[in-house]
Amino acid sequence: MSWTSASGTHACGFFSCFAGYKSAFPSLLLAVQKSVLSKLLNLFTTQRYFKSRPICLQARVLTYPHLRPYVRSPFFLSSVTLSATEVWSTLIGRARLELPEQAVETWLVPLVAQEFDGRMLVLTAPDQWSVEWNESKHTQALEALGPVCFGHPISISFRVEQERLKRSQMDLFAPANSATIPPLQRPHSVTIGILSKRYTFSEFVVGRSNELAVAAATAVSQAPGKTYNPLFIYGATGLGKTHLMQAIAHEILAKNPSCRTTLISTEQFTNDVITSIAKRAMPDFRRRYRETDLLLVDDVHFLGGKEATQEEFFHTFNAIYEAGRQVVVTSDRPPSEIPRLESRLVSRFEWGMVADIAQPDLEHRIAILRQKARADRLEQAIPDDVIEFVANHVQANVRELEGSIIKLLAYASLRNRPVSLDIAREALRDKVRTHESRPARSSRHDRLRSIQQRVATEWGVSVEGLQAKSRTRAVTVPRQVAMYLSRELLGLQLVEIGGAFGGRDHSTVIHSLDRVSSMIKESVEFRGRVEKIRDSLRNDT
Repeated sequence: MSWTSASGTHACGFFSCFAGYKSAFPSLLLAVQKSVLSKLLNLFTTQRYFKSRPICLQARVLTYPHLRPYVRSPFFLSSVTLSATEVWSTLIGRARLELPEQAVETWLVPLVAQEFDGRMLVLTAPDQWSVEWNESKHTQALEALGPVCFGHPISISFRVEQERLKRSQMDLFAPANSATIPPLQRPHSVTIGILSKRYTFSEFVVGRSNELAVAAATAVSQAPGKTYNPLFIYGATGLGKTHLMQAIAHEILAKNPSCRTTLISTEQFTNDVITSIAKRAMPDFRRRYRETDLLLVDDVHFLGGKEATQEEFFHTFNAIYEAGRQVVVTSDRPPSEIPRLESRLVSRFEWGMVADIAQPDLEHRIAILRQKARADRLEQAIPDDVIEFVANHVQANVRELEGSIIKLLAYASLRNRPVSLDIAREALRDKVRTHESRPARSSRHDRLRSIQQRVATEWGVSVEGLQAKSRTRAVTVPRQVAMYLSRELLGLQLVEIGGAFGGRDHSTVIHSLDRVSSMIKESVEFRGRVEKIRDSLRNDT
């Protein structure tokens, strides 16, 4: 056997022989002291044997129990010559088996391996939000993969790459071809649409129901075209989608006043397409939209079924995206659930970040009302008990909350009485009746439990299995269906759904909802099973 061969197979052969000698001569292993074995291991790890195929050799060594303590020793670890990129590539590959694909693509793939010293892997992220999110959501999961992939634990550290961020800020809106759009011809500020002065980040109240969308919007405003492109924000009417979208524009324009910004509704975009076709002015239409730096489109769910509009929007999106500029859109539902929307547009909307805004919880509603009172300088006019009363009885959306305050103040002024609980009950008596007719929280919990039980029965699994950490397909698919029905029938927030299914995070729930939507479209049999459960649940109410 050649001891100087570059073959990793020969290197592994040495350990096979070593194990054979141990079985033939039990006293031989006792004669080999730890220092001698460490030197032998060091020889292999510092030679090109280990460098050429470090992971397979170490895995082979670990098959011999009597060598494991030495392979995992600090002496051995210090001589492992894996690069940071190799370590990260291995972890990513394993993470795809352990974590939801959307979580891997959204949060882990953008990270860059910076350095590895044998014990700690340093990863750089494009912004501070990505660092904080990964630290809280993925550190433990990634570190748990260390022993699985390498036979020993490793630590994970996340940092913001300063040079990367600096480059993004210096080159926010470089056009694809500077010769096509000379700097002197760049229009100033907003070219289409009017921004509301109230719709800024400082006026937006952050809560559990919208924290992911706010964080993504903030990241986009700091590095447009570089992070989360496109940004797709969805949620019911009146929850703040338009506010958040315009806040992005305000922030970007504050840093770069010459940014060409287009703010438009899908209805207006459709009308522009129709008018331009009628006037044979499509070249002007395309130039106006495709040369923008920041495209903000409201209510893209109205694109469904409009073939000509979808065609133009598709090419407009491609032109802006390929030029490295930013696209932000809003909708009342996720891309995969927009009826009659072409699959190529669905896939492009899902390229970047898909973030939802759910109904605010009680604490969030109270914070929104207090913010409204401060903004209108009404802190002294509206007592805290009145704010809590309104928050308890008006739950639909932010717009309805603010409208209730306006109605309450007008009612008190008309009666020439100060705002009080009695006045609030009189002014909002229609809201109180509506609220009292809704099912109580305990009823919602019972319905959630009923959904879990029906799905578990249909798929032949247990409710406990739906809530467990198992990732086998036998429980993953019914768990995703139960999450989907919980969202559809109960309107639960993502955090509520995640909590009811074993404490899963936003990204996992979003992935589950998208996955079920796709399977419903692709499989008639699967759609029939979901509809069967849905119908049975509706018949119970």
